[in-house]
Amino acid sequence: MDIICMGEMLIDFTPGKEERSFICNPGGAPANACIAIARNGLKTGFLGRLGNDDFGKLLKSTLEQNHVEVLCPELTDEAVTTLAFVTLYEGGERSFTFVRKPGADILLDTSDINEEMIQNTKILHAGSFGMSADPSREAHFHAMKLAKKLGKIVSYDVNYRNMIWSFEDAKAVVDKVLPYVDLLKISDEELDFVGGEANIPNVMKENQISVVIETLGSKGAKFFFNGEEETVEGHKVKAVDATGAGDAFWGGFLSKLLMSGVSSTADLNTDLIRDALAYGNASGGLCVQKMGGIPALPTKEEIQNFLK
Repeated sequence: MDIICMGEMLIDFTPGKEERSFICNPGGAPANACIAIARNGLKTGFLGRLGNDDFGKLLKSTLEQNHVEVLCPELTDEAVTTLAFVTLYEGGERSFTFVRKPGADILLDTSDINEEMIQNTKILHAGSFGMSADPSREAHFHAMKLAKKLGKIVSYDVNYRNMIWSFEDAKAVVDKVLPYVDLLKISDEELDFVGGEANIPNVMKENQISVVIETLGSKGAKFFFNGEEETVEGHKVKAVDATGAGDAFWGGFLSKLLMSGVSSTADLNTDLIRDALAYGNASGGLCVQKMGGIPALPTKEEIQNFLK
């Protein structure tokens, strides 16, 4: 397997054309990234809990239809599938209201993870959303520690949502996570988690992080690697919905690294990272031109045609 993405998969209710109407779309940051990578023709697995309800069944079917291996196939009766209601603003920006007290995603347990599962992948990808409460928080730590011990690449998305938990609580968890991270994704709005952009090289050195990618929205993304910093410009497109755009970007970035033969941090170099960012920017640029997270994720062919 090329990558395991762990954490939340949920239902995004995005605004419909009629007033006060919503359209049900599958979503959740790690699931979005997982399917984005699968649409690039890579072997992916999703590690997360879904509720034994109509929404959970829809999400499981969505993974299967996109050729993603469902690593927690048994649906849980202990909580309903997590829901997120999306409010859109001019320019495609959005805010979220979550129904999750608890949601099924937070029930991911360390017993759902085994060494063979992690051994058989090249990259483990996770994010902070699934670490806002136990048992999912402990499961995330367990998986990342195991991946680090086995020499796998660990990817992490800060992905802070203030509707879920406070900045102080989230930062405490992120601080504990960073020593296990090889590839860190952080937006320009989340820089307080690392003490500001100027402090990124210090955080990298302290935690032995190989690459930090700072996303800049429509302006593209900036990489920090081996003492170098460089911005790769984004694409000017008409954005209608930014839901899932960051995940499309990160899915594209990780896909390009994998397609370039990267299987350990020793394989990384400046040219590969620059090319992967350009590919990720194209993936994100395509995503924002359509409505709804997973339905808007582009294929490898669409990205390649866009770059031409």
